Formats: sequence, structure tokens, C-alpha cells
Amino acid sequence: MDMPSQNSEARQDATHVDVLVVGAGISGIGAAWHLKDQCPGKSFLILEKKDTFGGTWVTHTYPGIRSDSDLYTFGYRFKPWTSAPIASAEEILKYMGEVIEENGIDAHIRYGHTITAAHFSRADNLWTVEVTDNATGEQKIFTANFLWMCQGYYNHEQPFTPEWDGMDDYKGEIIHPQLWPENADLKDKRVLVIGSGATAATLVPAIAGDVDHVTLLQRSPTYFWPAPNANELADTLREIEIDEDIIHPIVRKKILFDQLQTTMRCKTEPEVMKEELLAGVREFLGPDYDIATHFTPKYRPWQQRLAFVPDGDLFQGIASGKADVVTDTIDRFTEKGVLLNSGEEIEADIIVTATGFNLSVLGDIPFSVDGEPVSWPETITYRGMMFTGVPNMVWIFGYFRASWTLRVDIVADFVCNLLNHMDKHGAESVEVALRPEDANMEISSWVDPDDFNPNYLMRDMHLLPKAGDKPEWRHTQDYWTECDVIPVIDPAGSEFVYHGQAATTEAETEAAE
Repeated sequence: MDMPSQNSEARQDATHVDVLVVGAGISGIGAAWHLKDQCPGKSFLILEKKDTFGGTWVTHTYPGIRSDSDLYTFGYRFKPWTSAPIASAEEILKYMGEVIEENGIDAHIRYGHTITAAHFSRADNLWTVEVTDNATGEQKIFTANFLWMCQGYYNHEQPFTPEWDGMDDYKGEIIHPQLWPENADLKDKRVLVIGSGATAATLVPAIAGDVDHVTLLQRSPTYFWPAPNANELADTLREIEIDEDIIHPIVRKKILFDQLQTTMRCKTEPEVMKEELLAGVREFLGPDYDIATHFTPKYRPWQQRLAFVPDGDLFQGIASGKADVVTDTIDRFTEKGVLLNSGEEIEADIIVTATGFNLSVLGDIPFSVDGEPVSWPETITYRGMMFTGVPNMVWIFGYFRASWTLRVDIVADFVCNLLNHMDKHGAESVEVALRPEDANMEISSWVDPDDFNPNYLMRDMHLLPKAGDKPEWRHTQDYWTECDVIPVIDPAGSEFVYHGQAATTEAETEAAE
């Protein structure tokens, strides 16, 4: 098979770096900072499909777009966050821009570059990446010793929208939040938002003041967590003039401690947590509101992601009468709106389908190793970041119950330690492989559905790598354990297979001496 990775002529004009980072979102910018800090001798580039940095925060432009994780933990550990915990996309982009500017990362980013294929050659211990320059259509080749995938897991071009009967009959406008049009005009319109996740919870209060009325239509309720958009500890420390470099790690530790307690309580006393969450909603909507129908899910807390509602703004909109919630299923679309299975018709000028996204595994890029296509469901993950049979590559896949960026920092520690180890021992490639003690290990899906089961993950689980029943061979989603384990993983462990000069542990080296 004639592939660029095996064609020396095709590589003559290639741009070569030690590390190629894919994606200039929150993960890729973090990876770049850590490379500069921990592997200063490594050359690297970031390839970004869009014309700017930011990833999700530039892709999603719907009204009110904001984080649903606190920025003290969603922000990087090396860059203090100094504003309100829940931040707008604009604020997050400003923060990322400061990281780029302060650390000279911009010179390493190639914007408008879309990867079309990636090939690894074991003969050369080299990745060859085929790229299209979006502006010119020019086909380019990049080669790298190591590939760091930081492109996230959204399919940004094709969001998920169910196919309802009668959609062609509807005379109004249908908008998916992920593809929000610049010219969308909601003023004084009747708006129907289908969905009850974080996007809907953000969108409804953001538009409630401008529209005639907005209805949130949900098939089933979601747990919402209303709380003030402030951090009392951070504000107190600022009041007594403590330096931000000191405030940041203290507040992060306190938030993470509280989140761990909440996560554990959701497992050990789910009914108590359920009542506490519902009590928070009841404070805004009053004792007579039908909480049981509209805000009481059938699953236990944290079995799906909790949707944080800063200052209870969603419930303020409902209490004001500008917004309401309907819990029902759709029979079909009509000319004027949607007909529910209860027989009720909701009329709307605009329907917003906040129905989630499609999963994108490794950017949906065709990968091959020695000319053989990589089938991700046939691989087994190593701690949710490396995969059996795929050398010199790491993927950033964040947390569901903790901020995504927490994993960026600790995986970066691992990657940089691994790269430095390879340099020290003359290894040119590394891949993970099951050990003898893993021979009878039970193989299962990427995530245990009983533990965490959002619809987008359940729909596309078959696209993801498999997991084992040991923590080394799964993405445990347990930051509180992984933060102590991943940064200090021994790169000479038996799960790592090197090519080039064999890596040895210190004990083996001492024994040889």
C-alpha cells in the first residue's frame, strides 16, 4: 500500500517536529504550555482546523454560551482565574488568549489546517500527517515523532437532531444551538427549546428577556444545581489582599474537595442528595410548583451530568412567567409547532433543538499503522489516553464529573515524563500492550453505563475503544485518584513497549552495574 508514511519522496517537503499537537482548544493550548515548561528542547506545532483558537468556545455562539464547570478548576493550574466561577465564552477566550500571548505559543500554531489522514510507520518510528490548507486548498505533509490529540470529542459540523415526523411541514425556523446563525432574530418571538441539558439551561434565561415567551420542552427531567455565581473563599482571600498565585491553588483544592464529597454522597446517599438538589429548585419556584413532574429525574444524581445554574437564572425566568417547562414527548411537528403525545400543541415561531451532539472519536481522522487502518473499537485504552497497537500517541479525554482541564494538566505531566524518558534511554517509539497478568481481564465498554450514561455517549459508545476491568486499562473518571497516579506513572512499567534502545527501570540499571 503506497502511503505517504512509507514514501520518502512525499516526505521530502514535509514540515517535521518532535511533537505534533492536534487542536488549539483548551486541551491543545494547555499541552503547548507544558511542552514549553517540561520539555523545552522539543520542537512542536499545533494544527488547528479553525482560523482561531478556542475550540468549543468559538464553535458554539448561541446566546448566553458559558461554562458549566467552575473556572477555578476548568482553568489551568498554572494560570490563576480571577473572576466569577461560571464564565462566558468571551471570558474563557480572553483567558486562553492571555496564556498564548504570555508564553509565546502563537508562533507554534498553524490555523486553518485540516488533517485528512495520519499514518504511523514502525520502520521509521514516525507519524506522517496529511493536511489541507483551508485557505488555499494546498495539500501539505507534516511529520512528527509523537502525536498529541487534543481535538476534543464533539462533531462540530454535524450536531445531533432527532428525525421527527412532520419537520418539513413546520413553517417556522428550526435552529440547532451548535449551528447558531448570526442573523437569528428572536425578539418578540414565541420560542420552543427542545432539550433539558446544560445548553437549554443556558439558552432559556439568556433569551427570556427578549422573546415574547420561551418554552422548554423536555422528554424527561434533568438535575439542576442552582447556586450563587461566586466563590466566597476566593472573595474573602482577595479582601484581605492575598496574592492571586496563592488564592488559585487554595480555592482549587477546596472546590475539588467539595466536589469529591458531593460525588461520593451521590453514590452512598442518593436520596438525600436528590432532596437537597430539589430543595434548591423549590427555593426559586415555590412549594406549589410541580417539581415532581418537571425537575425530578428517574436516575440517581450524577448518573448523568449535573447542570449548574448560576444564581438560579433559569428558575428566575420560569418564576417571572417569561419561560415555562413542559415535560412530554413529541408526536410530530405541525405547521405551527409541535404536537405532543398528550394531544397538546405548542405553537412557536422558532424551534431550537438543544438535543445534544454527535461524538467524534479522534477527530474522525483516518488513522493507520504500517498501512493497516486503525479501528478504535478493537483497541483497548490505557487510562483513557493511549491505545493498544497505536505507537507514539496520546489522546486527551477529560472528565464528566470534574472539569475537563484537570485532566489536561495531569496527562501533560505524564506525556512530558514519557518523552523525557524516551530521550534518556534512546527509545524512538512506545506503545502500550496488555501484560501477562492482564490475560484474563474482562473487556467492556469505554464507560460503565450504570455509572454514567448520558444519551450522546450511549448513542456512540460503539465508536470508542474498549476498556478493561483494571484501572490501568480504563478511563476511571476518578480525578481524585488519577491526580496522584498519572503524573508519576513509571514509564519503564511492563505495559510500555519501546523500540530503539530498551528502556530500563533504575532497579534494572543498578542490577546491571
